[in-house]
Amino acid sequence: MPSSLPDPADRSPQSPLGFATKLAFGAGDLGTAITANLQVFFLMYFLTSVAGLNPTLAGSVLLVGKMWDAINDPIVGILSDRTRSPWGRRYPWMLWGSLPFGLSFFLLWLVPFQGDWALFAYYSLVAIVFNTAYTTVNLPYTALTTELTQDYDERTSLNSFRFFFSIGGSIFSLILAQIIFAQVQDQALRYVILGGVCAVLSVLPIYWCVWGTKGRTLAIGAPGHPASTSAEVSLPIGQQLRIAFSNRPFLFVIGIYLCSWLGVQITATVIPYFVIYWMGMPEAQMTPVLLGVQGTALIMLFVWSAVSQRVGKKATYFMGMGLWIVAQGGLFFLQPDQVTELYILAVMAGVGVSTAYLIPWSMVPDVIDLDELQTGQRREGIFYGFMVLLQKLGLAAGLFLVGKALDGAGFLTTTAGEAIPQQPDSALMAIRVAIGPVPTLFLILGLVLAYYYPITREVHGEIMLKLRERKENAP
Repeated sequence: MPSSLPDPADRSPQSPLGFATKLAFGAGDLGTAITANLQVFFLMYFLTSVAGLNPTLAGSVLLVGKMWDAINDPIVGILSDRTRSPWGRRYPWMLWGSLPFGLSFFLLWLVPFQGDWALFAYYSLVAIVFNTAYTTVNLPYTALTTELTQDYDERTSLNSFRFFFSIGGSIFSLILAQIIFAQVQDQALRYVILGGVCAVLSVLPIYWCVWGTKGRTLAIGAPGHPASTSAEVSLPIGQQLRIAFSNRPFLFVIGIYLCSWLGVQITATVIPYFVIYWMGMPEAQMTPVLLGVQGTALIMLFVWSAVSQRVGKKATYFMGMGLWIVAQGGLFFLQPDQVTELYILAVMAGVGVSTAYLIPWSMVPDVIDLDELQTGQRREGIFYGFMVLLQKLGLAAGLFLVGKALDGAGFLTTTAGEAIPQQPDSALMAIRVAIGPVPTLFLILGLVLAYYYPITREVHGEIMLKLRERKENAP
């Protein structure tokens, strides 16, 4: 465990962030990335093909969890903004939420009894508990970005470390799944072991992040610390929300992020069905396809960060999305014998996916700076909370509709140990449409929104200049 002493490079808020601090900050997204990745790629498949739920109920489990997740996001965001402790506003939430986060994730991968409605109730309850714990850990963590640095390009660099661990955690979870699936023959036991190991590995990096970054935030007087001189949020909640949603750039960022992640997560949910049922590949070959996407995204992450420093965030997003749209649309036209082409499209998609990780989250702190200029207050938790709220509401509806579409198309479910069935043509077409045209439309819409996003490097520089002048002139 790293020392809690401040990094020597972090002794003043104007100094560049030290490598150790960036590394510790990035580690904070490792555990949540592992759990989120396994849910996105495997949970729907687990519910329909191991636990035996029909697709509508399985999609409803995801809907219930995400809907509750969307509700608790702004609540935790507002409460963390108002938290005052010797550790600032964010760290107490991360520490208290870590153990329930790991335990509830493990419970998701058990099949404690049989029966559709009993299992639906069980998985819905566990999903509510897990998503509550996930929010108490992850949302305050994401809000740390603005408290660690105010520099336009350094925020992109900081998010590069975050998403290095995020994508790295995703890749690690896929490799671990591949190893466990190859060694364990019992299909249900595979997921129990995978869930248990990843639950433990997901909790530990949270402590690394807290102890590795608190030196910087507390040394510069983090908001929420008793010694901080930062302005406190005192407006009523309703008025705060009206101000947040009157922030025009914030609405663009919400839209860009929502479209990007609908593209990512609908694809990730459907790809196990696409690989196994349409391409006719065995379950063990599913992981290499996923690694093609995530591995490329990891490699490209720091490339795009460097490109962003040269040409700006908007142009970088356009470059990555353009290639991703071509790859995503091409999946619909793949035939079962075109395995090589599948891997090529996976790599092409990974190039674009990395910009979906990097760019929208690098835009949010700039929006928060604009809000501070307009209102005189820092409300990171509100902006992050409502950004994620709308993203999760849209995602919940999207995943529910995927499950509903599969059910309506006659998809055949199985339980652990049963042979893989031959799906009807209607179900195969539903799978192909869900992995190709549907995400492609969302990605195109995201490009349109990015075109109109107004905060460039120059605009942000003017915002920060005015904020500095205000602070210098303040009594």
